[in-house]
Amino acid sequence: MSFQQVIGQTDTKQHLAEMVYQNRLSHALLFLGKEGCGALPLAIAFAQYVVCEKVNGKAAAPPGPSLFGDAPDTSTGPSFMPDACGQCPSCQKAQQLVHPDIHFSYPVIPRKAGDKPVSTDYIQEWREFIRQYPYGNVYDWLQSIGAENKQGNITAQECNEIIRKLSLKSFESGFKILILWMPEYLGNEGNKLLKLIEEPPADTLFILVAENESQVLATILSRTQLVKVPALSVAEVAGALEARASQTAEQARQIASIAEGNYREALQVLGHAGEDWLALVREWLNAIMKSGPVSQVKWVEEVSKLGREKQKQFLRYFNHLLEQAIRIQAMGAGSVHLPDNERDFAQRLNKIAGYAQQEAIIRELDDAAYYIERNANAKMLFHALTIKLYHIMADRQQVQVL
Repeated sequence: MSFQQVIGQTDTKQHLAEMVYQNRLSHALLFLGKEGCGALPLAIAFAQYVVCEKVNGKAAAPPGPSLFGDAPDTSTGPSFMPDACGQCPSCQKAQQLVHPDIHFSYPVIPRKAGDKPVSTDYIQEWREFIRQYPYGNVYDWLQSIGAENKQGNITAQECNEIIRKLSLKSFESGFKILILWMPEYLGNEGNKLLKLIEEPPADTLFILVAENESQVLATILSRTQLVKVPALSVAEVAGALEARASQTAEQARQIASIAEGNYREALQVLGHAGEDWLALVREWLNAIMKSGPVSQVKWVEEVSKLGREKQKQFLRYFNHLLEQAIRIQAMGAGSVHLPDNERDFAQRLNKIAGYAQQEAIIRELDDAAYYIERNANAKMLFHALTIKLYHIMADRQQVQVL
């Protein structure tokens, strides 16, 4: 995977390439970015960039000074390249995820009781996952290997395997690279890696890819150089949907505005494009404010049968409508780009809920999505959410059917 195949992140790509060219690259990097921003594809592309024979000069000249910290030899060194060539043998192997000097570590599950799994047990599934879902999250990965409700882990055995791999000499490139995805799944056994990260063998590069900095072991954080990977812009997500998912400009813009910089979420929205979320929101609010408990229970029964991903999609869609309603209140109907039925519904929302109420609802919906991600009971969650929304909106004197 080359930088060109990674959506957006122009400044970050340039920064990484310059670090390599100027020999300012730390031996341990932490790519920190929220779901769907492309931190993992960026890390894989960067690994290919490092081993590219034209980038590091191996295609045209003998190996130069160490990549880590030595002053560049501008008289004989290679010229600056903003991306890997994609043509040399190293690039071709890296693109197929089979380069012998690029290692991967990620959460896994035991195939059967008593197993002590390591990442290489799932390497074929990993390669297929990256090819099909490079912007997928850890839930997508674990479901792809049949985890169902099992918890993935990066185990002590995996840490020992990492130490073993990186203690060996490099096979081809001169560099050994470990991409460790989701270090949040490292327990205290991650302390096994501290000495290796702090004093690695020569020309060894650690790339940790995380979503939540607070869940990474502090002892590991302190030994890495932080590379923040920002969320994608609406325009970048829309452009990717047009180019990669054959969406029209208008369709791509609407989906991108809901996804809010999360390309994975944009693909999820696209996959559920046939769902009538607007009707489901309307039915819910009418049950809350007009129809009463029987309708509420019926609605909760229906929505609890949806899968976890669809429930999250629904909550995100409702949040999007509320955000557009707030924008209409502040800047007028012409400030939003919505289909007519959604614009009309957003304006109706403004009649039953003011700024403070809409902000409170958004917070509740965000919390609900968080709990759904962590396997909350759907019936209990949506019953509680229904009651909360009723009390948030109950102080409005005039309530109309939506």
